[in-house]
Amino acid sequence: MSGGGSTGAGPEKTMEIAAKVEAFVREVVVPYERDPRRDHHDCPSEELVAELKEKARAAGVLTPHILPDGGHLTQRETAIVLQKTGLSPLGPLACNTAAPDEGNIYLLGKVGNAEIKDRFLKPLVEGRARSAFFMTEPASENGAGSDPSMMRTVCRQDGNHWVINGRKAFITGAQGAQVGIVMAKAEAGACMFLVDLPDPAIRIDHVPNTIDSSMPGGHAVVTIDNLRVPADQMLGQAGEGFQYAQVRLSPARLSHCMRWLGACIRANEIATDYANRRMAFGKTLIDHEGVGFMLAENLIDLKQAELMIDWCADVLDGGALGTAESSMAKVAVSEALMRVADRCVQVMGGAGVTGETIVEQVFREIRAFRIYDGPTEVHKWSLARKIRRDWKAREGA
Repeated sequence: MSGGGSTGAGPEKTMEIAAKVEAFVREVVVPYERDPRRDHHDCPSEELVAELKEKARAAGVLTPHILPDGGHLTQRETAIVLQKTGLSPLGPLACNTAAPDEGNIYLLGKVGNAEIKDRFLKPLVEGRARSAFFMTEPASENGAGSDPSMMRTVCRQDGNHWVINGRKAFITGAQGAQVGIVMAKAEAGACMFLVDLPDPAIRIDHVPNTIDSSMPGGHAVVTIDNLRVPADQMLGQAGEGFQYAQVRLSPARLSHCMRWLGACIRANEIATDYANRRMAFGKTLIDHEGVGFMLAENLIDLKQAELMIDWCADVLDGGALGTAESSMAKVAVSEALMRVADRCVQVMGGAGVTGETIVEQVFREIRAFRIYDGPTEVHKWSLARKIRRDWKAREGA
C-alpha cells in the first residue's frame, strides 16, 4: 500500500464507502464514547484505540480513503468519507483517518521512495502504527510556531548520518508513536527526516493538559539530543524540507475541516433532538423563535462549510498546491463550526455543558481547531500579503 496518487474511486464507489463508514461510526463507535479507558488528559488510551481499529478492520472501514490498490481517493471523495468518520470524536481514531497520521500518510504516499513507503508508510496505512510530526517549537525559546522560518532545531551531516538537536512543542501523538517526521535546519535550509520511535535521543519532557481531548498521546514538549538519522531517511535533499511540507500543508488543513464538519453535524443533531423534546414555557424549545433561529443558522453555517471544503478540494484535485484556497477554507470552516458548536451548547443550556453528550467536547475541540494548522489571524495575514502581491503585479509596481 502506498497511499500515493489520487486515483479516485468514482462517485458510486465513494458513496458506498461513505455509507459503510457512517454505519460503522454510528452503530459501533458511538457506544464507545462513554468508555472509561482514558489517560490523564482524558484522551483515549492506546488500548481503546487498538480495539476500535480492530473493529474497523473487521468491518472493512480501516483507512477507507486509501484504495485496495494503494491509490488515494481524490480530495473531493476524501471529503465525503472523512466527514463520516468525524461523526464521533472517536471515529477518526477507529477508522485511521485522524491527524497527524492522515496527513503523514498523504505526504509519504506522495514523496516517499519505495524503501520509505515500505518501512514507514505501510504500518501507518495498515493501522499498526501511529505517527508524529515534529515541527512546532517552544514559544518561550522563540522557536517556530506559525512562522516556520523561526525554526531553531538544527541538523548537521556526520558521514552517512545526520545529527539533530533542538526542542519541539505541541507534538501531537509523540507519546506512543512509532513513526516520526522531524523538521530541522541545515546550512542549506530546512530538512525533513523519517525516524523510528521511540528513540532515546528524543525525550518527552512534558505532556500538558490542553482544551482538546481527542488525540492519543496529547501534545508533547520534547527535547532532541544528538539524534542520529541515516542519510537515506531524509525526504529529498537538504534544503527541500519546506517544499515537502507544502505538499502536506493544504490537504492536512482541509482534512481537519472535513472531520470537524462531521463532528458538528452530529452535535447539531443532538441539539436538534434536545430542542424538539425539551419543554419550557408551555411549548418545546424548537417552537421558541430564538432557539429555532439558532438551529436555522446552524444549517446555514454547516452548508457553507461543506461548500468551502468542496471548493478547495476541487482546487487540489486540479493539481494546484491550493495554499491560498486552503487558508480561506480553514478560516471560513473553523469560524463557522465554532458558531455551530457554540449554538449547540446554548440550545441545550445546562445539558450542553456536561459530559452527558459529545456536544461539550465538540465545542472544546473546535476551539482548538481554530488555532492548530494555523490560527485564523495568520491565514488572514497570509491572504492579505497575497492581495498586496497581486495588486503590485497588476499595477506593474
